[in-house]
Amino acid sequence: MFTGIIETLGEVTKVEREKENLHLTVKSSITNELKIDQSVAHNGVCLTVVEIEGDGYVVTAIKETLDKTNIGSLQVGDEVNLERAMKLGARLDGHIVQGHVDRTGECIGIKGENGSTVFTFKYDFEGNNVTIEKGSITINGVSLTVVNSKKDEFSVAIIPYTFEHTTFKYFKKGTKVNLEFDVIGKYVARLTEFK
Repeated sequence: MFTGIIETLGEVTKVEREKENLHLTVKSSITNELKIDQSVAHNGVCLTVVEIEGDGYVVTAIKETLDKTNIGSLQVGDEVNLERAMKLGARLDGHIVQGHVDRTGECIGIKGENGSTVFTFKYDFEGNNVTIEKGSITINGVSLTVVNSKKDEFSVAIIPYTFEHTTFKYFKKGTKVNLEFDVIGKYVARLTEFK
């Protein structure tokens, strides 16, 4: 379980394919605090630490993960948003994030405002993946509030701190992002299907 509040950025230092799996080596400032078998969210994707090598660690993404996320497009030198699992009893600063990405979306607009930047994203609408005005959405692991919610499109307003301390600073039109929709909203949408 995560909160969507990014701790730090990590740098991909090695990408290795093995059958349908992808092994990523990530260098980060939190590596010395990690242990094998620990869950870490990478751009919002929960991956398990399988090896630690100096200031880097290795995680493995399987086919299911590669099919539903942008993890397979990572290359050496790319930065990723990192968050360790939340501690029970700590404050929940973002919202409930599982680290289970629902689908990818595409950045279709970036507009500078007076003090913030508004990013607009489009996704293939399907089933329980909906947004609501002022609801929660996770983009590449970042917990955000939805504005301008539409059936297959929404926007978020990013404050300067989030822009500078996450991968949002690298986004441009066409950037593919990981989307995790609000888990409570998904359950409510699913339950209404049975009525």
